[in-house]
Amino acid sequence: MSQHVSGHNRPEAAPFTERTPRVVAARHLTRRQGRDKAGRFLVEGAQAVREALAWTSGEVHELFVTATAAERNADLLRSASARGIRVSEVDDRAAASLSETVTPQGLIAVCDVVPQPLEAALRGTPRLVAVLHGVSDPGNAGTVTRVADAAGADAVIFAGDTVDPHNGKCVRASTGSLFHLPIARSRDADEVFAACRAAGLRLVAADGYAEHDLVEASAKGDLKHPTAWVFGSEAHGLPDDVVAKLDTSLKVPLYGAAESLNLATAAAVCLYASARDHRN
Repeated sequence: MSQHVSGHNRPEAAPFTERTPRVVAARHLTRRQGRDKAGRFLVEGAQAVREALAWTSGEVHELFVTATAAERNADLLRSASARGIRVSEVDDRAAASLSETVTPQGLIAVCDVVPQPLEAALRGTPRLVAVLHGVSDPGNAGTVTRVADAAGADAVIFAGDTVDPHNGKCVRASTGSLFHLPIARSRDADEVFAACRAAGLRLVAADGYAEHDLVEASAKGDLKHPTAWVFGSEAHGLPDDVVAKLDTSLKVPLYGAAESLNLATAAAVCLYASARDHRN
């Protein structure tokens, strides 16, 4: 029943609808419970799907594509078909039922989930790691993943009660970075901290109330150490009991009148400060 779509040369068979069993099965992956059960998740849009196809640590199982999206992405579909990935044409309503965006892009891949065990993600001698602790906003979590990738971090770890890295909005905000560096997930934050220490990383809280700031730490050479930056929730930051478990805490200095920075911006400043000092 597989339908291979390539540019104008589409099959005569009718496209899948939202009631087609494979579309129904894929729709379960829009929920965390369904993703955890199946060990798969959905990736939407040409850029993210292209990154998924280039991914070496997992598998892409199927592409769902509308006729319009097939015309726009003929090369991408040829590449998928050449690798034996099933390409199935769907109608617009089926595509919309798989999309978590206001304007569905008509191209959705079913992929293996990305997280690795903590030990695997921290294998070797990591120099820079981002730990998200209790971060609930998927857009922020995805953006921090993208920033960590751009800064050359070795891994991103989702710790404690943090949003699922496969949440649709989180995947979109990571713009493919989810596939570029190891991702680990553990509900046990203490286990995460212990694994980071075992990998030789110094645990540093990004804390707006810290006594010392990034600039001072950099001047003293402290940011040259292998570092796991720990970022807390958007609204409340890191709880005091968590900060007490870490090796130190640092704030981003605010030179103007702004009260604070949002999570993704603060993460960018912290991760790049470490990345720069590692390279100097």
